[in-house]
Amino acid sequence: MSEPVEHLIQSASRGEPAAVEELLTRYLPALRAFVRLRADPALRARESDSDLVQSTCRAILQRAGQFQFGGEEGFKRWLFTTALRTMIDKHARWRTEKRAGPRTEHDDELGLEYYRSFSSPSQQAMARETRERIEQAFSELEEEEREVISLARVAGLSHREIGLAMNRSEGATRVLLHRSLVHLARRLDTSP
Repeated sequence: MSEPVEHLIQSASRGEPAAVEELLTRYLPALRAFVRLRADPALRARESDSDLVQSTCRAILQRAGQFQFGGEEGFKRWLFTTALRTMIDKHARWRTEKRAGPRTEHDDELGLEYYRSFSSPSQQAMARETRERIEQAFSELEEEEREVISLARVAGLSHREIGLAMNRSEGATRVLLHRSLVHLARRLDTSP
């Protein structure tokens, strides 16, 4: 049986690499979704989602001794802040290097690979289309709307934590999240 999250968090705060690795494994699906939603289109044209996730995990593991106990929310904040920093750094590097090369379709298939064993080809196609519709609608939102949704729904942060991350009050993040989800739902209703 796997260790409770709080025990892993405490071990991670003592700099134990095995605990940090286990936490990364547990939060990997959320991290992958966060990267898919938050990566700038120009960056996604040059870096695969898997590369961005791997770079984030590597940065977390290299700084395992720097994590200070902040509970589960503190670990998630550290993880997703590191992911954002990684994407910003890579985007800046690509801009200055002006290297070309589109990402591969292989990366899109990684998320669906797990579902193939228990779904039909038509169900797989529908899942891919649904993901693409969500990502397209999400990309049409304002930056602060994308940020609040990804922090609340993907990263799973509380309104208090979101407020700290976005420099807003807890009440303001609640209102912003509600408004943003309504805007996302409208875009999804109007998309083909």
